[in-house]
Amino acid sequence: MYRTPTIKFDRGTIILHPPPQGKAWVDYATWDDRVEKFRVRAIDYRPLVESLKAAKIDFVDKAKEFAPLELIPSLEMPPYPHQEAALKAWKQSGRNGVVILPTASGKTYLAQLAMQATPRSTLVVVPTLDLMHQWYAHLNAAFPDVEVGLLGGGSRDKTPILVATYDSATIHAEAIGNKYALLVFDECHHLPTDFYRVIAEYAIAPYRLGLTATPNRSDGRHSDLDYLIGPTVFSKTPEELAGAALADHKIVQIMVKLSAQEREEYNKLMTVRNDFLKQANIKLGGLNGWKNFVIASARSKAGRRAMLAHRQAKEIALGTDGKLRTLANLLAQHFPERTLIFTADNTTVYRISHDFLIPAITHQTPVKERHEVLSKFRTGEYKTLVASHVLNEGVDVPDARVAIILSGTGSEREYIQRLGRVLRRGSDKNKLAILYEVVTENTSEEHTSRRRRGGIKRKKSPKYQEQEEAKTEVKPLEIVKPEPIYGVNNSAAKRAAEPGAKWGSDGKNDDNDLENQSEIKEDKNSSENSDDDINIDEFF
Repeated sequence: MYRTPTIKFDRGTIILHPPPQGKAWVDYATWDDRVEKFRVRAIDYRPLVESLKAAKIDFVDKAKEFAPLELIPSLEMPPYPHQEAALKAWKQSGRNGVVILPTASGKTYLAQLAMQATPRSTLVVVPTLDLMHQWYAHLNAAFPDVEVGLLGGGSRDKTPILVATYDSATIHAEAIGNKYALLVFDECHHLPTDFYRVIAEYAIAPYRLGLTATPNRSDGRHSDLDYLIGPTVFSKTPEELAGAALADHKIVQIMVKLSAQEREEYNKLMTVRNDFLKQANIKLGGLNGWKNFVIASARSKAGRRAMLAHRQAKEIALGTDGKLRTLANLLAQHFPERTLIFTADNTTVYRISHDFLIPAITHQTPVKERHEVLSKFRTGEYKTLVASHVLNEGVDVPDARVAIILSGTGSEREYIQRLGRVLRRGSDKNKLAILYEVVTENTSEEHTSRRRRGGIKRKKSPKYQEQEEAKTEVKPLEIVKPEPIYGVNNSAAKRAAEPGAKWGSDGKNDDNDLENQSEIKEDKNSSENSDDDINIDEFF
């Protein structure tokens, strides 16, 4: 007698028993001798169900414990065109995929729109406790009639909308894997690690949205996002959004020179390092160059001397007195504009804080003190903040107009994140954000600067080229304009809520190649899906 197959969730996997007829399910199942039943990876839940339904095979689904929600937003704003386009692209991709947008371009609100279009129980995963509380506050304000909970920082709520840190979501992945239909991964470039990836692999969630400004990873594992979340469905750069959702901006590189004494000491230290590298046949520019240098430095006294010389030379290049003189000049030039100062290490942060009487934030700053400092910066009581890496990601930094990078790593992600800290337009529609990058001339820092800027050469914006040519005032600093990684796009972006006549003479948005207004209205209604979208009520 034929028995109806049943799907059950079991600690991050699916048990399929008894085996269905046909072959639609075979590619997803593996025989488990321990329980004498077929087992399926949780991440394959959706293709398994779709295959069984396509083959018209009856089955009982006891795996899913998620349910529809009634999400009536109390916090609504007219979306920007790029948010509309990103949402539409995500829906047309089966509501699975990654959206790449720069910092301050409205990724949180895009996630809210995705939740409204997919009203199911939702898990939002974030990298830090600060971000967890920011998302919690936003979702509570957006959906006051639905219970929002936290997983992390001592909280272990069980709610239809849950905000969790990557660490806590990983620890509880086997328990919550069947509770949520929609997964939202904020800063999703954190996901493809051996530890965090189980959040996606142990979940049966049929809908997944990844959000990031910088998806690429140095280990190449960003390609795993296609499997864990879905393909990249939409991408915009700060250049493309400048003047619309983001502020216009320019990037200025300032070269400083080492003093004669610093130069002599720097050259001596670099000679010690380079002689060892040559003797050990190690090339730092190679794929495993730094790794081999670290290993070799632990095996001999000469190696340890070379590593010490490398670090001391780096300290000279990053912390030269010339940079502090440049900083003093820039602060005086832009006072009382709100300014963020970034460094590569906490020692320099505390030195600047002490010498310039500027509030500092590091990983050692207590939570209450950090909140107080950021609040006073937001209200304008503090005009300047200095930090190392702690403000790069995961912290809601108030609007600023000027950012000064005194030192940093070669990470392009860090560079883009720091630029993003001044791109939020705020209430000033004519805001011009400025990013200063202070680099020590003829040192290894020049190579680091090229790496973090991606080695991309672009033409200068005509607007700012004309401004520079018109200047006659002699400055005490020699400012060398680099080819900016992002140009300035001054084309006026149209809001998605505006009538079609304002979008251009042909009724279309040329910048984003959006559909006409009637199609956008149709897409905004989650119950009226386009031909490429799916009906979420039909399957899940």
